[in-house]
Amino acid sequence: MRNPKEAAHKATGPILGHTQRGQCSKRLSILDAAAEVFCREGFAGASIDEIAVEACVSRQTIYNHYREKETLFTAVVEDVMNRTNSSLYSILATFPDKPDSLEDDLSAFAVRLTKNCLCNQDGKFLRKLVQSEGERYPQLFEGWRKHGPGKIGTALAALFARLSYGGALQMEDFDLAARQFLALVNADLQILTLFGESPTDEQLETAARNAVRTFLRAYSAPATNAPASQPPVKAVG
Repeated sequence: MRNPKEAAHKATGPILGHTQRGQCSKRLSILDAAAEVFCREGFAGASIDEIAVEACVSRQTIYNHYREKETLFTAVVEDVMNRTNSSLYSILATFPDKPDSLEDDLSAFAVRLTKNCLCNQDGKFLRKLVQSEGERYPQLFEGWRKHGPGKIGTALAALFARLSYGGALQMEDFDLAARQFLALVNADLQILTLFGESPTDEQLETAARNAVRTFLRAYSAPATNAPASQPPVKAVG
């Protein structure tokens, strides 16, 4: 004879599992819908009713999961930020520790960084929200400040330090170098992304190459096997 508790557990297990999957599916649907509405309408203009219609759930379902609009907005930013950070770590793993050609390898890395972390849908979403809502609701972006741009700069600083200690670069302030690298990489793309345009592959490659060449003029280690400089030629008068 089977244990009644065990039988009850087996009977309710699939039902509970189905319920949990349904709750998870609803939560993801709400987050995706909220991201669309917040990006389109801004925090102040977005309504829970509109998000509910977009997510195909009831208004009460959203409140059951997130209690209020600010809580939902914070959850959306965190969700997008987590995806962005996951992509960022994958790209950082491709940083050229021992480059065969420093300019070529850093340029290729910069293209991967901008294409997959800064110019993708999540990157555009975060930038648009920060631009439209950051000043009015700074507390909502506190986590993004700490774990978004801050993480990129810190990770890049450590990678540049490794290149510097290996002799490929010459720099004293690695954090400054990381900020300058990111600023240079974004310099040619800011106007395009500001108006919602998506840079072409050619534009990304050109921007990356320009950035890396400028960066290396400042931080390239002096060549050790450079020929001795020639004496200046006297003018014939």
